[in-house]
Amino acid sequence: MNTLAFIVLQIAKGNSQGNPNMMTTLLPLLLVFVIFYFFMIRPQMRRQKEVNNFRSSISKGDKVVTTGGLYGKVVEVNETFVILEIANDVKVKVDKSAVIRDPSDVPQK
Repeated sequence: MNTLAFIVLQIAKGNSQGNPNMMTTLLPLLLVFVIFYFFMIRPQMRRQKEVNNFRSSISKGDKVVTTGGLYGKVVEVNETFVILEIANDVKVKVDKSAVIRDPSDVPQK
């Protein structure tokens, strides 16, 4: 039986020896939430904020990598998309949400 179900059952039926302290009953649930927040939710929010800041700061001439693995140079920036030059005279229109980073973040082999 998982911890949450156990806590809910204990609260609902009470204890035959007297009602347990509410704090000791809810402490494990609170502890699990705090651990999830600091190890999963908060770092993900921080990463998403960094990606959003990067996407909003893209400008003409920047070198970027898309989620599909295309390396290119930004030749035009719009509110929702960018136009990348991936080879001489080869330009592609890419949604801004598909641009993930600049090539300096990519480990070199």
